[in-house]
Amino acid sequence: MAGTGQQGSISEADVRRAAAGAPQQPPPAGAGEEPPAPAPAPAAPAPAAPAAVPPAEGRAATLRASIGAVMAKSSKESIPHYYVSTTLDLARMGALLQERNLARPVSDRLVPAAFLLKAAAVAAREVPGMNGHWTDGRFAPSEHVHLGVAVALRGGGLVAPALLDADALSVDGLMQRLRDLVARARAGRLARTEMASATITVTSLGDLGVEAVFGVIVPPQVAMVGLGRVAERPWAENGMLGVRMAATATLSADHRVSDGLGGSRYLNRLEELLLTPEDL
Repeated sequence: MAGTGQQGSISEADVRRAAAGAPQQPPPAGAGEEPPAPAPAPAAPAPAAPAAVPPAEGRAATLRASIGAVMAKSSKESIPHYYVSTTLDLARMGALLQERNLARPVSDRLVPAAFLLKAAAVAAREVPGMNGHWTDGRFAPSEHVHLGVAVALRGGGLVAPALLDADALSVDGLMQRLRDLVARARAGRLARTEMASATITVTSLGDLGVEAVFGVIVPPQVAMVGLGRVAERPWAENGMLGVRMAATATLSADHRVSDGLGGSRYLNRLEELLLTPEDL
């Protein structure tokens, strides 16, 4: 028994404590022996590991949340939408596509989207009120046509990166840029400028058989073009009924910047450009 008295002597309190089975008090420092080292503090419990989230599902959920946040700003309360639509005569475009693709390998062939996107960009440049941004309570037209293209991602979600200066590209050049843009979008390798620069966006669900698309404007843009399925349709002209390639084009536009007349002019110019696709 270690005493707690002077110079380590055993005191009466020590004896009583030992008899009662009570824990012995350490002798005070300087009473004949070194005080015992303090017991180490108990180790803090390791934090629970966060639940693992599959990377693909995590990215898809984050992307969907981001899309939702952006599109929440695009409600009709914040952007007064109006809509106009028309059916595009694509007979000459279809013939030109067939002619140009005859001597090309499959990997270099043009698709209808190349002509449709080029025409959409040129029309946006030529018709006021369609190309630019609504910022600080006013419309700021853009000198460049950076055409946003809606791209569905394989893991879910949607992005709309921009084909920069799309109106200045040739149809073949636009086709090459489009392939590259889609591939990089699905690989997650888009540049920041491509994601933030669009001045007008085109969306198409035609490959899924959709006849018409009524898009929601992406702020701060003021217009979106929706393109439906390119397919053969009955067509009456000059009293004659036939079949030709056609598609429905829809314009969603911001009523603060343009009206139905301006929207109709845009679609009319889009159709005019596609009636002479060799000039694009």
